[in-house]
Amino acid sequence: MIAFLCKSDEGRQMNFDAKIHLTYFRIFYQFAVVGPLFGSKTMAGKRKVCIIGAGPCGTSALFHFDQISDSSTEVVCYEKSDTWLGLWNFTWMTGTDEFGEPCHGGMYKHLWTNGPKECLEYSDYTFTDHFGKPIPSFPPRPVIRDYLEGRLVKKSKSDLKQFIKWSTVVRYVSYKQKSDNFTVTTEDLKTGHTFDSNFTHVIVAVGIFNSPDKPYFDGIETFPGRIIHSHDFRDATQFKGQRVFVIGAKYSAEDVALQCMKFGAKSIVTSYRSSPMNYKWPVGIEERPLVQKINGKIVYFLDGSSTEFY
Repeated sequence: MIAFLCKSDEGRQMNFDAKIHLTYFRIFYQFAVVGPLFGSKTMAGKRKVCIIGAGPCGTSALFHFDQISDSSTEVVCYEKSDTWLGLWNFTWMTGTDEFGEPCHGGMYKHLWTNGPKECLEYSDYTFTDHFGKPIPSFPPRPVIRDYLEGRLVKKSKSDLKQFIKWSTVVRYVSYKQKSDNFTVTTEDLKTGHTFDSNFTHVIVAVGIFNSPDKPYFDGIETFPGRIIHSHDFRDATQFKGQRVFVIGAKYSAEDVALQCMKFGAKSIVTSYRSSPMNYKWPVGIEERPLVQKINGKIVYFLDGSSTEFY
């Protein structure tokens, strides 16, 4: 038996000076910042921009700086992993990576998009442009990653990878009011060396929902089965033949439940806090209200019902 916690909070993996004023990048907001940076403050006659994160947003910002090709602007992108496109990469690792850093991504095998590709498509580079033919609206993860990388490689004026410092994590960002610039402290994870660099602008593109939120339920420590957060979910086949309990009622909970059922879970119970998902679930999946308490194999819910996981 297995219990999943399906709730995440926004990333909190860097430290920022309390007085700092940053353009905080969230997914699909990248186009609002590149234009206004031009004509703004410079440092010794040059505009120096730091991009933190080479995921979909960070690389998109880098792409547009490259399109503008302004000689007075220097752009440096820091990426803690050794590849780009962030959440669209799959890794077997959970918890911490090879450097002891928290695993940023929560991608799992067999993921298919839960939104149509038409809503993810760039106007200047379509899926048909990339693949040379129409493809289904709901492709698997590798297809999306291949498409995003295709735009970065084929549509850029320069080799964007030359602007990225790989395996480099940002430890601290501080703002200096007197000089009106930012000091960014980074660490090369392979050598352990730290560096301070000054920038006129900082774009934070570290993504969201990468820090698991693990709520406590009375008696959860007595549950005899395995308890994991959906952030550490990698492969549904390992839950074949098991009874699965999923706490949550959003996209992750839905997908984890369906994935486990598809790959052979014996039965699944989901628990919602405010309202049920109310889908036409396949046989074997049922919804219950929020957990009230857990006593060993028995889980009690707010409506007075209970379920035994054995």
